[in-house]
Parts: sequence; structure tokens; C-alpha cells
Amino acid sequence: MDLFLQQCVNALQWGSFYALIALGYTLVYGVLRLINFAHGDVFMVGAYISFFASTFFLSPDGPSLSRELALALTVPCSVILTSGVGVTLERIAYRPLRRKGAHRLYVVITALMCGLVLENGNLALLGASRKALPDLLEKHNYVIGPVMVTNLKLWVIFVALLVFVILHAVVSRTRIGMAMRAVSWDKFALPLMGIPLDKVIVFTFMLGSGIAGLGGMLFAMSYPVLDPYMGAMTGWKAFIAAVVGGIGDIRGAFVGGFLLAFVEIMVAAFLPSTFRDLFAFSILLLILWKRPTGMFGLPITTKI
Repeated sequence: MDLFLQQCVNALQWGSFYALIALGYTLVYGVLRLINFAHGDVFMVGAYISFFASTFFLSPDGPSLSRELALALTVPCSVILTSGVGVTLERIAYRPLRRKGAHRLYVVITALMCGLVLENGNLALLGASRKALPDLLEKHNYVIGPVMVTNLKLWVIFVALLVFVILHAVVSRTRIGMAMRAVSWDKFALPLMGIPLDKVIVFTFMLGSGIAGLGGMLFAMSYPVLDPYMGAMTGWKAFIAAVVGGIGDIRGAFVGGFLLAFVEIMVAAFLPSTFRDLFAFSILLLILWKRPTGMFGLPITTKI
């Protein structure tokens, strides 16, 4: 039981990373019906941005700030600059295809190409050597009964929950959130109502990419070894989590991320680690077999 409780805490931390990435997937899909397969690599870019920002703020040749102040400045830098990466991808890669009415298949191929460009561009510019994020937070261990938890794990879980609450409030209670939902319902009628379609789409990419950048920074703080391909498999698994939860639904993406992490962590804890992906994806396949639209997803009707 002690091991089970400890692994539950680990699953909450790992699920927070999946959930933050899955939220970006589901935002873009919910608005544009576009699966942005480059999103996992945007997560990787966010981790690298946090590395360079924190290194600059802590460098003796730079401002040489304290760790607390460097952390406070690195967070907005990572979120804002990663948002800029997402907006740039939308402007250069996706918007021309959307305006030309390209088939959805070509948009998906473009998304895959953008991910490869980010990965190999990082490899060409920075090399294959791994980077280590500087310590931005003084580590403390807390023992609660049989469970040991660090302050960093608590912060990761808290930030993921906070992001979910804020994002849900933005989508459901604000004018821009109403516009995002309107785009997902009928993007052709939206300009007739005086709502700028491009601005809504740019805001969606900005929001999703910023969340991925924050997730990349938290991941780099927890596992401070960075490489250009760190976002590939993590992004694919987060996408699967979003599909299982019901892609297009924020609650589904959030719950799906924690569900996938829980299955992975428990399989690795009690069975040989080589069975982790086999059991995790088999269980998720069974869920989709019973509910093809995911746990929170609803069937989409097509107007004729």
C-alpha cells in the first residue's frame, strides 16, 4: 500500500505534463478541427527557452539574479516566447492552407513537417549534446505518512490544476472564449457576425502554445536533461490522452492525461517496465472500443 500511494503521487506529477500538452491539442482541435502534431515539439521548444532564459538570468556575465527572481522571470519568458512560436507556425504554415481551402490531410502533413523542422532545426543549431536546466527552486522533501513528496512535485500538480481552472473559465465565461466556441460550431458564419476569425485563431494558438511552454519549463525543472527529441514521444502520448478523454473537450484532455500517466506509472511500478506502453495503450484501446468519442467526447453531426 505504501508503494501504491507513493506511485499515485508520481502519477499525478507525470499526468500534469500530459494534461498540459493535451490541453493545447484539444484547444486547437476544438476550434479548427485541426490536429496540430507539432504541438509536442512546441513543448520541447518551451523547455529550451526556459533553459536559455534561466541561464541568462543566473549567469555572472548577465544580470546574475537570485534563483527566486530568475524563476519569476523565466516563467513569463517561456510562456510568451513559446506562444510566439505557436503563432508563427499558424501564420506561416496553417493560415495559407486554410485560406486556400486545402484538404485536412494536407494540413496534417504540414503539421508533421513543422514538428520535424523544429526538432531538426534545434539539432542543427544547438547540436546533439543534452542540456541541463539550472536549479531554479530549492528542493524540499516532505514526508506525509508513508508518502514522500517534494515541493517541486506539489508545484507541478498545483500549476496544472490552476491552468485547467483558468482555461475552463476563459473558454466558458469570456467573450473570446465564446468566440472560440463559435468558430468550432460554424467558422463560415462567424465573419458575418463581425467577429475576426484570424484573431480568434491566433489567440487559440497563443493560448495552447503558452500552456505547452509552461509545461516544458516544469518538465525541464523536474527532469533537467533536455534533448531535441524530448517532445516527440511525450507529445504523441499526450495526443492519445486527449483522444481518450474526448478531444475537443477540455475536461477530457485533462482527465485523459492523468489516466494515461496513472496506468503507465502503475505498470512500471508493479510489472517489468518493458510492459508499460503495451499495457497502457491496450487499456486505452479498450476505452476507445467502448466509447469511440472518448470519455467526455460527443458525436459530431455533419450538416448536409
